[in-house]
Amino acid sequence: MSADDKPTVLIVGAGLGGLLLGTLLEKLEVPFAIFERASAVKPLGSAMSIGPTLLPLFEQLGIYDELVAIGKYLTHIRDYKETQNSAEPVPPLDLTLAEELSGYGYYIVARPKLYELILKQVPAHKIHFGSRVLNITEKDEKVTLHLSNSATFTGDIIVGADGAYSAVRQRMYEQLKAKGELPLSDQEDLPFSCTALVGQTKVLDPKEFPEVALEFCHFTSTHGRGKPFSWNTFNTAQGTMCWMVLEHLSKKTSKAAMDQRFRDTNNSEWGDHPAQAMCDETRDFPVPIKDGSIRTLGDLYELTPKEYISKVMLEEKVFQTWYHRRYVLLGDACHKLTPAGGHGAVTAMHDALALANLFYAMPTTTSADITRVFEEYQKERLPAVMDSFNNSKQLAKKSDAGIMGTVVLYLMTNMPAWLWRMVQSKMLRFRPQCGFLRHIELKGTLVPVVSPKMDQGFRDTNTSEWCDHSAQTMCDETRDFPIPLGDTKTGALGDLYDLTPKELISEVMLEEKVFKIWRYHR
Repeated sequence: MSADDKPTVLIVGAGLGGLLLGTLLEKLEVPFAIFERASAVKPLGSAMSIGPTLLPLFEQLGIYDELVAIGKYLTHIRDYKETQNSAEPVPPLDLTLAEELSGYGYYIVARPKLYELILKQVPAHKIHFGSRVLNITEKDEKVTLHLSNSATFTGDIIVGADGAYSAVRQRMYEQLKAKGELPLSDQEDLPFSCTALVGQTKVLDPKEFPEVALEFCHFTSTHGRGKPFSWNTFNTAQGTMCWMVLEHLSKKTSKAAMDQRFRDTNNSEWGDHPAQAMCDETRDFPVPIKDGSIRTLGDLYELTPKEYISKVMLEEKVFQTWYHRRYVLLGDACHKLTPAGGHGAVTAMHDALALANLFYAMPTTTSADITRVFEEYQKERLPAVMDSFNNSKQLAKKSDAGIMGTVVLYLMTNMPAWLWRMVQSKMLRFRPQCGFLRHIELKGTLVPVVSPKMDQGFRDTNTSEWCDHSAQTMCDETRDFPIPLGDTKTGALGDLYDLTPKELISEVMLEEKVFKIWRYHR
């Protein structure tokens, strides 16, 4: 892709997926802008697990050490069953196998801290807060965003990274529906059968909550006794506790149905009042503490700033239609997963990586090439998304009230070692890297699934993953390394780089393998 062929990308939504796409496009020197309807970022949310499926990319971006610094290393998930006045432990889930398989472990990170880390990778002037999309128009092979502040922005591609109720998806689907090309399933409301109350406490006293002083993360998951609730707690590197309370509804519903129900009663399900109501309903639920004592969720609520408590719907759906013309969707806008598998933000960031790799390989900004890229994007990402979607649904059953939850919890916490290895291997096989940044050496015993756009796609465009841009990145990283020149003098690798014609510098992979079959017939 030459400088003249680089697309201008308009990203709607400054969530983790949109920000990561902006980060990668900045590295690629592709023009972009991000538009976020919120006027400011609120530090909402609980904690997230970041592990082997994202950490190679974080190494490529040079933010791995920062991630480790703001996270708590996670070795086990400790499940409990609520008893009459306490909580009874069951065998914990051991996550340390991930190190052997992938070379990386898991880190629990408070979502606001992870957001801050990704946000600072994007130049501030390229993010427009308080910018709500009113309309999108197309003309002369260009797309234009019309914003609520009367501003307009024109580009080649619009990326809808604006969440489960995406404005970009709505505009895109309106066009397809008018032409009779929108599948019926994509016209249905987003279903959900679970709601969540989430928050993060202020910094806690280790004498009262010993977990906050631990080197590792103490992740607890408690399953309600005779009630449709489960709740999780996580200690963070900042000395706080993140928490999440899940209510499992008796039947599926939708936001539209819920909104209508509360509109009829002049109330709202998603404001301060219902969050407080759920706090009141669950405040006596037991929380097991590391020293063996029992606290309650109410203790955590009292230590959490009210403005940081929120109640959210946990929808689950994979849409069939991810792109149309110059529109493409990313993350929750095209696939919404429950948090049970911890895959939601991971899949959004993997989407961003896949799109960035494809934009790099895209030869021109014609409609034909853009459509071809979007086809490849959905073809590449859909299998991994469906794996995550199905895995999340299975793990969610662990928290079901009734016999199903009991059976699934028993099976998961008493799984034979060989079966747990199979489960972990399937979960960790997607460990993608960025095709235009310096490759990170593969670690662990499990060979990852390789994105076709890190190999075949670059051949299709008469270029290579190991190209000028990638070689230049490694030159920049190593130019200050010393080299002996004799007579006790030293120079630097940069001196040699400056004296070497650019076309004679290349970065290559150094593979190693002995094939078993050396002959066939003649």
